[in-house]
Amino acid sequence: MTLHLSMLIWMPAVFGLLACILPSRISGWGALLGSLGALGYAIACVIDFDTGAGLQNVTDESWISALGIHYKLGVDGINLFLVVLTTLLFSFAILWAVLEGRRERERQFFFWMALAHSFVLGSLLAQDLALFVAFFDLMLVPFFFLTGIWGGENRVAAVTKLFIYTLVGSLLMLAAAIATGVLAGGDGGPTFVLSELQQVTLSEDSQRWIFLCFAAAFLVKMPAFPLHGWMPDGYRAMPLPALAVFSAVLSKVAAYGFLRIVLPLFPDAVSDFQLLMLAIALASILYGSVMAFTTTEARLILGYSSVAQLGFIVLGVFSLQQDGAQGAILQSVNHGLVTLPAFFIIGLLALRSGGSTDIRDMGGVAFRAPVFAAFFLVVALATLAMPGSSNFVGEFLILLGVFRDHVVIACIAFAGVVMASVYMLRMFIRTMHNRVGPAVESRDLRFGDVLVLGPLVAVIIALALYPQLPIEKGERDINTSIVPAQQADGISQEQAQR
Repeated sequence: MTLHLSMLIWMPAVFGLLACILPSRISGWGALLGSLGALGYAIACVIDFDTGAGLQNVTDESWISALGIHYKLGVDGINLFLVVLTTLLFSFAILWAVLEGRRERERQFFFWMALAHSFVLGSLLAQDLALFVAFFDLMLVPFFFLTGIWGGENRVAAVTKLFIYTLVGSLLMLAAAIATGVLAGGDGGPTFVLSELQQVTLSEDSQRWIFLCFAAAFLVKMPAFPLHGWMPDGYRAMPLPALAVFSAVLSKVAAYGFLRIVLPLFPDAVSDFQLLMLAIALASILYGSVMAFTTTEARLILGYSSVAQLGFIVLGVFSLQQDGAQGAILQSVNHGLVTLPAFFIIGLLALRSGGSTDIRDMGGVAFRAPVFAAFFLVVALATLAMPGSSNFVGEFLILLGVFRDHVVIACIAFAGVVMASVYMLRMFIRTMHNRVGPAVESRDLRFGDVLVLGPLVAVIIALALYPQLPIEKGERDINTSIVPAQQADGISQEQAQR
């Protein structure tokens, strides 16, 4: 059975347009219907997926023939579960926004959320470099509007910083993508189809500067230290449902870009800059963990935690080992699954603490909210990679991949695992236990809250019981994507499989 991936991409946007013409009180339900439809379509892709068969459900149409640009889509083991993650989290973020109640310009809010959903899916499914760059840049546009219209009091400064950082990264990536297509095409004209680009080897000097441009764009979007300057203001200002999908999903597209584009197309540059990327990843782990431990703003605790977790993912990718790369994809899924419920919990805590998201204003909520505390505990333990959780498997595979050739880096990175347990347990204990804050109202979850949290926690537990599913589905394609970089680095297949 052939599934048409264009339907998967554009279904949320179509229903987002429908939300614009529906009455405000039901516009959110229209957008939710589109996201749930995309979720069902993504699950059908998993059921239909033929493990080891390479790129599947391919759509390939010439788009701008004079420039060699194709509208090419496809799904394989690298992007399969990231697509499912995206549709799942956008569905529950929109449900969360619906249950929050009325807001100004409600129809426009759900339109921008739905449009962001479509653009992220386009980035993950694009198999043409120019198409990927277009979706990658477009997926940020809805968040400018979501932050600028519905954000907090410092939203103008936040949007300005986010725009400047991402504009620079986008221009660098655009220049690098054009250069790649022109240099690879030669006298026959430019080409941007990824499968064709992988058959061409660029000169090492060209690979170096192109690699640095792509790396800068991806590291800004993740964000990674030291290119995270937009993150504190952005995380404080974004409305929580939008921030939850931004942190849980958009950062993974950047990490995915390394595996999909950078490693297969620029293997010599990957080998040259491997230690630099491992150093950036290690710095992100340590910096993010320390900052998450020192701040009292709950939004920023999760923000800096994401910096650290994305550091682990980059570490896995640039280990250039099969274990590390598989762990990076698994950890991308894991981190997204715990991030959205964590931000939802912050929203619930703020409702019980007079609107404050500072953990010093919270405390004692678990006294009359045992169900709430139990859900939060599952999310917290998964975030800190408790043994028995899928996050533990992901981090273990990453550290195993790094340990093979870079023992010192792996040992230092392990400190990030330890610090994660400190800052997450600190946040859980400070909000759920200790003395009840002066403005804290301790009450348990409503039905609507359970409707959002319950299924997500169930998925976290299910993946903890069987983390092998995404590993098995993605093993062949992930391994194939890192082979050129392994060969450039002098790693034989026998060494990679030991």
